Amino acid sequence: MTNTPATPTDTEPDSTRPNRSPRNEAVIIAVLSLSAMIVSMMQTLPVPILGLIQADLGVSAAGVSWVTTATLLSAAVFTPLLGRFGDQHGKKRTLIGVLIVMVIGSIIAALAHNLPLLVLGRVLQGTATAIFPLALSVLRDEVRPQKLPGAMALVSGTLAFGSGLALVATGLLTSGPDADYRNVLWMAAGIAVLALIAVAWLIPDSPHKIGGRTDVVGTLSLGAALLLLLLSISQGHQWGWGSPSTIGVFIGSIAMFAVWVWVERTVDEPLVDMRMFVFRPVMMANIAGLMVGFGMFANFLGVSYLAQLPTELAGYGFDASILRASVQFLLPGAVVSLIAAPIGGRLIRLRGPRFVLGLTALFGAVPFAWLAVDHTHTISVVGASMAVGAAVSLGYAAMPAIIMSSVPNHQSGIANGINSISRSTGSATGSAVVTTILASMTIANLPAGSPAIPSESAFTVVFVIAAGAFVLVGAVGWLGLRPRPSE
Repeated sequence: MTNTPATPTDTEPDSTRPNRSPRNEAVIIAVLSLSAMIVSMMQTLPVPILGLIQADLGVSAAGVSWVTTATLLSAAVFTPLLGRFGDQHGKKRTLIGVLIVMVIGSIIAALAHNLPLLVLGRVLQGTATAIFPLALSVLRDEVRPQKLPGAMALVSGTLAFGSGLALVATGLLTSGPDADYRNVLWMAAGIAVLALIAVAWLIPDSPHKIGGRTDVVGTLSLGAALLLLLLSISQGHQWGWGSPSTIGVFIGSIAMFAVWVWVERTVDEPLVDMRMFVFRPVMMANIAGLMVGFGMFANFLGVSYLAQLPTELAGYGFDASILRASVQFLLPGAVVSLIAAPIGGRLIRLRGPRFVLGLTALFGAVPFAWLAVDHTHTISVVGASMAVGAAVSLGYAAMPAIIMSSVPNHQSGIANGINSISRSTGSATGSAVVTTILASMTIANLPAGSPAIPSESAFTVVFVIAAGAFVLVGAVGWLGLRPRPSE
């Protein structure tokens, strides 16, 4: 077996591509950007309101953590399956189905008055992660090759923008004295309905459908492996990183990955062509996805926690409300990420995705290193967060470009689905690492009855680790994607 997948079908004759005007292409890109924005919004919406949910439903901190964990686990199971289903049976049909499930889940979550029902709604919302790889596959079918890098970059940039926008919208909707977190969930339902109508009305049917049977065993084994991996990462802080539960679940994930590889090498129509999965550019894009996802959440959580620290007790921080932390400290980075997206697309077309990954590393590692040195001035924190927002947007633009140029058309959905899972795994890891560090490195000798407050050195550690993650992104781009003489 060779290490090179089938030749990408971007070279197929122009007669196989619809003749679309620039205006039609712009409409398609706008609709898919809106749809993709939902993906990141669903992951970050509940982060600032977990305390409100915990108090309203009367559950423990371990219980309320399932509001975020459920979405990650759902995404792990459904994203590869739905990406492949879109390749086989049509991207538009699959997109509509995912958005319908997303709307139902949002309504259930908004109406829920107990934790199990809320978690069920979040599980259904987790299917939204499949929107992004499906949107990229539609772009590949519908957009002219010379415009494709910019289109993919813009849609990818909405991921970073959507995460920041979700935090800001949550802050706005929960800023009053009688704040109701359900307003945030109703907002999610409204955006999903808008995207559903736009996709059904404005997105054309897929010209490429390969058909075939669904690899049920491969899907279940991959879903189980990813579920166990993310479960060990997301719950490790609650269970204890050295506990038998965490270690056992992690070992179980390794075993299931081994089962999945064996299944994929033996079935006639595998979920994933293993040659594609280990193909160097695709593998490097997935490693970069892990690191960028980690850095994005380290930025969101680290800056958000830092901004809201009570200055009088901690001796540092900015004593900000959720609203101020979102608008003043996080919104500028979200805006910059949206501005950086088309710039990334143009740079990819002119210099290639490897160069853009290098910029991702630079704009990520340097600001985090600066934050480790100076996180006591507003301008330093906001400026660094803006630079990281640009880094995430550039990274999200480069990864699909690497994948699309490396895999055939009929595997683009599943390939980008796996990349989406790598970013989600990185985000989950970032959330777990930041939470663990801030909870374990606390200020001693606080007044009686005061909540635990992270020490200033805890934030220094978080920012140094995040800088290291972006350094690895640079290594992936510079070394991992370096052309070899035989290529």
